[in-house]
Amino acid sequence: MKTLGWRAMATTVAFSFALCATGAISPASARTPGEVGVGEPLREATLRGLNGPSKKLSEFRGKPLIINVWASWCGPCRQEMASLERLAWHEEATRFTIIGISTDDYVEPPTALLKATNATISHFIDTRLQMENMLGASQIPLTVLIGADGRVVQKVYGARQWDSPESLRLIASAFRKQAAASR
Repeated sequence: MKTLGWRAMATTVAFSFALCATGAISPASARTPGEVGVGEPLREATLRGLNGPSKKLSEFRGKPLIINVWASWCGPCRQEMASLERLAWHEEATRFTIIGISTDDYVEPPTALLKATNATISHFIDTRLQMENMLGASQIPLTVLIGADGRVVQKVYGARQWDSPESLRLIASAFRKQAAASR
């Protein structure tokens, strides 16, 4: 069996990473420890508040939830934050809740970013990797759509404009399918 040279190996790894980063392929093979899959309910967790009080994950049950996993050092994460803020103020947002979860190791960088951007969405920090692993954030940004019953409906890897017509259709379709399936 012939082995790949270091250039071929590096090219293969870079190409695979690029495909995952653009969402062309799913990073499912890179499951995180304790990851909850699509269709499964999230486990209870206490979320440590960054720009508001801490909350239990179960406090969000009863209404669909959009969780955006990000970090202050992540360029694509910072790029999509403004669209999540606009989405939160969109008329459709009365049907769901949006929260952010920072994967930063320390509170200061994400807190400074939230202050600088005048964030109104509730954000939390996950310094112990609990939510990062449970949600499957093997790459960020990751946005997870959660049904009113606490089950994962869809995972979207990579940045996008969340207030675009395409994203609004994706959100509405995912939550509509989930509601129909739970009847």
